[in-house]
Amino acid sequence: MPLTPSSSTRHTPPVGKSARAAGTPATAALARAGIPFRSHPYRHDPATPSFGLEAAEALGVAADRVLKTLVVDTERGLCVAMVPVDRQLDLKAVAAALGVKRATMADAAAAERSTGYVVGGISPIGQKRPLPTVLDEGALRHRTVFVSGGSRGFDIELAPAALVAASNARTAPISR
Repeated sequence: MPLTPSSSTRHTPPVGKSARAAGTPATAALARAGIPFRSHPYRHDPATPSFGLEAAEALGVAADRVLKTLVVDTERGLCVAMVPVDRQLDLKAVAAALGVKRATMADAAAAERSTGYVVGGISPIGQKRPLPTVLDEGALRHRTVFVSGGSRGFDIELAPAALVAASNARTAPISR
């Protein structure tokens, strides 16, 4: 039985194209590429201190399967790092993975301008200007992972290999 965007997908892989395929630049990019994914809207609380942990709780999935999309600044420009929401980004490790001397967290306004998304809803897919991207290698051990679908209160579920393909990411151990 096909799943609807509001049905539970705790232990099932993405199937087919989502009903919200054209809803955000991320879902539109996945649909255009023919990459299977599932849409997971949830009620977002604007007062929440952690968008990612809120998503994990609202979706009923383990926090290590929900990835936060972080934008970092390097001497070569802005880049993206994806790490589980219950972990921290290791800036030295992401710099090494990108082949740069150092990385710092990017200014929120610069991240929003570059990606076309708002903080708390930045997706690694369908960005206005695609950025070099690194996925924490721990994500590869899961059958599916969740990333922002391009707005607060909306995640997409897809296989880690599909996420790597859709975001043109490299993988490395970048979380602690």
